[in-house]
Amino acid sequence: MPTVDPPSSAADPPSVSASLKIVTRPAGVRTVVVVSGEIDIDTEQVVRSALRLALARSSGGLDLDLAGVGFCDCAGLNVLLSVRGIALTDGKTLGVRALSAGVERLFALTDTSSLFSPVPGPTAADGVVDTRREHSPTTHDLMEENGVSDEAEELRVEVGQLKRAMQTRPVIDLARGVLMASFGLSREDAWSVLVDVSQRSNTKLHQLAEELVDSVNGAPLPEPLQQRISTAVAEISRPA
Repeated sequence: MPTVDPPSSAADPPSVSASLKIVTRPAGVRTVVVVSGEIDIDTEQVVRSALRLALARSSGGLDLDLAGVGFCDCAGLNVLLSVRGIALTDGKTLGVRALSAGVERLFALTDTSSLFSPVPGPTAADGVVDTRREHSPTTHDLMEENGVSDEAEELRVEVGQLKRAMQTRPVIDLARGVLMASFGLSREDAWSVLVDVSQRSNTKLHQLAEELVDSVNGAPLPEPLQQRISTAVAEISRPA
């Protein structure tokens, strides 16, 4: 099981394991956390503990560098959402300054990328950080007509995105288990098959997962979807 050393006032030495490496370093009022390796059900607790400890010792929040994360599934996303919630409660923020293709794909499939936007730096004029997002003129006028503030609208959208991400995790994990049991895949390969089929079929990941889980209870999968799954499994199982 990987371990993580607590952050200090200077850059901490990296914590290394077979599948995870976490390095923290101070950056003014914020803390940069560089994560490399895999974030999944085996490492989620270690990542959660490291981020919470770094957050507790930072007055402004965390900036994550996930460019070195080769694999991240719904367990990893759950960690990020959970720590982000803690940061907001404490009046801090959690942003992602760099991410790998795999993490970017996960954010896109779960519609959560906007929740982890990099935190802008202070302006040169007054040092004030402006984290507001601009709405289009049409949207802004419509919100004013209905008495909805920018802050209220952003909160509504944000809560909706959080709910979708959390609600879809169980069925996606079940679908991954179905693929693992049906084709003898590893967790990583089952996740890759889900993502590949989702992209090729232009189907939301959670919708694909629901169809797979329903098929276990007797609901047949559409023939095109069966073929795409078979093709993805064959490709990922092919010897290098």
